[in-house]
Amino acid sequence: MPYPSATVEKVIELFAALPGIGRRTAQRLTFFLLRQPEEFVHTFADALRQLKQQVRYCSQCFTFTETDPCPLCASDRRDRTVICVVEDPMDVLALERTGEYRGLYHVLHGVLNPLGGVGPEDLRIRELVARIRPEVREVIVALSPTVEGDVTAHYLARLLKPLGVRVTRIAQGVPLGSALEFMDEATLSRALSGRYPVE
Repeated sequence: MPYPSATVEKVIELFAALPGIGRRTAQRLTFFLLRQPEEFVHTFADALRQLKQQVRYCSQCFTFTETDPCPLCASDRRDRTVICVVEDPMDVLALERTGEYRGLYHVLHGVLNPLGGVGPEDLRIRELVARIRPEVREVIVALSPTVEGDVTAHYLARLLKPLGVRVTRIAQGVPLGSALEFMDEATLSRALSGRYPVE
């Protein structure tokens, strides 16, 4: 049943359109905002506006950033001999939380899914191949252990091995069918240290 205020109802509907947010949670968030000082709501709205106006893809790794290249790609403290391939920018955050990985990243923005109509041309695979230079010794495929993740890992291995780069995949501790963004730091650290070659 719609809320008596059209404005409140619109905000509830917008929150409910977000992933993982049901109508009850959307109502709680809306009423939370109504109880906040006006300054908080203006700051929140301005942050959302800036999110769309200022955040873009890094031209090198394709994570979200306000500067190009992003701070990770621009850092001279990163190991440029290793590139870790992930599905989503949230996976970069998850791996960074471990404090274990010091190389570069490459975000595919999805995985191969022929049944869903997602092919190599729909992902940032061409850009990954272009980044393989003589100094790159290893590509770590850190995709979730799903059927689509497995297909993508094997596709990347077949594509990259002829370029003379070692292709490995994270292993231990990541449960089958789980998403990286929900893994704790210790589990991801073990998975990174236990990576194995992709055949």
